[in-house]
Amino acid sequence: MPKLTVDGVGEFEVPADKRLVLALTDEAGVDQLHACGGHARCTTCKVEFLAGEPERMTEAEKTALTTKGLSGVRLSCQLLCDHDMTVKIISRFAGSGRTNAGHRPEDTITPPPVWTTK
Repeated sequence: MPKLTVDGVGEFEVPADKRLVLALTDEAGVDQLHACGGHARCTTCKVEFLAGEPERMTEAEKTALTTKGLSGVRLSCQLLCDHDMTVKIISRFAGSGRTNAGHRPEDTITPPPVWTTK
């Protein structure tokens, strides 16, 4: 099982290939935002990698980050926990002013992933 380390929160064993956004909420108990329900549209699920950043990304993630002009962050809804990683949470429900964190994302990456390099 991959190990997910969340800066300031702790270390957690995560089922292999679980979506990072779900591992953050389920295993780590973090109030991670995911306003669009994990469809790579809103970028509220962004995290910063401190170690173990995946080399590949989905085309949907790449498009969303480029459109929003974001760099140095990744979308947790578009990543799988398939190896050990350390992340810093930067988009939490607490203090966001939103009424909820968003609808629970599906278990599989949506839209269906087309993988590319960063």
